[in-house]
Amino acid sequence: MFCLEVSGKFASFNRPEMKVERVSYDVITPSAARAVFEAILWKPAIRWQVERIEVLSPVKWISLRRNEVGHRIAERNIDTAMREGHGQLGLYVDEDRQQRAGLFLRDVRYRLHARFVMTEKAKADDTPAKFASMFKRRALAGQCVNQPYLGCREFAARFRLIEDPGLEQAPQDWTGDLGFMLYDLDYTDAESPRPLFFRAKIEHGVVQVPPRESSEVRG
Repeated sequence: MFCLEVSGKFASFNRPEMKVERVSYDVITPSAARAVFEAILWKPAIRWQVERIEVLSPVKWISLRRNEVGHRIAERNIDTAMREGHGQLGLYVDEDRQQRAGLFLRDVRYRLHARFVMTEKAKADDTPAKFASMFKRRALAGQCVNQPYLGCREFAARFRLIEDPGLEQAPQDWTGDLGFMLYDLDYTDAESPRPLFFRAKIEHGVVQVPPRESSEVRG
């Protein structure tokens, strides 16, 4: 089991039912927490499973309006450029700007507990001890494959490895029902990923995350 303290000035773990405006969940989602671990160490031979989320700072909100682009570059344009060596890959922000409001979190701090399991892509020389050593070395040095973020890439996350959680600050004294929360995406069908949800409850600042194969996780 590994433990990271993660913090940031802003965060947005968007509710999928909100189609236009961005509204965050109250707490970091398991998929966003998993992405933090993967940003430090990702290999085809391992899969991260988040088991526990601890909320260390009071939940604070902020309402912001941001400029976004309304479209993405079409895949067919990319395919054409790859085949023919030229194509329309430009995206003119001034012509496709949309302003959207969002209800985000601010001044967040979490303690994330996760472990990894070996996958069917593990090779003969891939061992849990090997990847555990790699993760610990990278986390202690502050190294990452890509910058961890808190829901949106512009909301960068700071992290540090916690080697003895028992010596750290206690979670917030907060108990309640958070409702159905996005758990992760099922990429069994890569063309049409299926969202998975679970009923999230927080007890004394702690959200226990069920295993992916649990009956509590529903598609």
